[in-house]
Amino acid sequence: MKVIMLGAPGAGKGTQAKKLAAKYDIPHISTGDIFRANIKNGTELGMKAKVYMDQGLLVPDELVVDLVVDRFKNPDCEKGYVLDGFPRTIPQAQALDTALEKNGDAVEYAIDVDVPDSSIIKRMSGRRACVGCGATYHLVTIPPKKEGICDTCGAELILREDDKPETVEKRLNVYHEQTQPLINYYNTKGILKSVDGTQDMDVIFNEINNIVES
Repeated sequence: MKVIMLGAPGAGKGTQAKKLAAKYDIPHISTGDIFRANIKNGTELGMKAKVYMDQGLLVPDELVVDLVVDRFKNPDCEKGYVLDGFPRTIPQAQALDTALEKNGDAVEYAIDVDVPDSSIIKRMSGRRACVGCGATYHLVTIPPKKEGICDTCGAELILREDDKPETVEKRLNVYHEQTQPLINYYNTKGILKSVDGTQDMDVIFNEINNIVES
């Protein structure tokens, strides 16, 4: 099962991707997590990615494509994977298709979690991230047990630069310009499915589950 999760930043596709991966015992591959791990460890790739992420811009294709394609070689990808945050542009999607075609493979589903911009800005401004382990919370939907403190490791929770309203607006503008065309791309290929991302998380997951089991 090879699934791509589509949707604007903050649409909730990451949460759904993790649930889908857990149910079917396949890896959840998030470029965002990979970048944040590299930033935390101070790697060269991480520092390059941080410059773009802090401005709400997309990380350039050349920093992403090889990393993701190499990830597919790991044994845990034998049964498939859920891609979250990649591809983000038409060239990335084409590069992914080319890489899969060489192995006689192809993406089976591209699932778009559709949420209006206004809802996303409100939703993301409530996010908090742990400076220690990277765990994420939300002041309304997933609050920590103790305000400002991570349940897992006890470190401080912060509003990340890329979750601030002004940055979110910029990220949404970039999404509509560069990433939203993927919806048409995968629709043309006949593998696009869309779900209403403003619904309860469990309702959304049930809809996604019905799609991949149909």
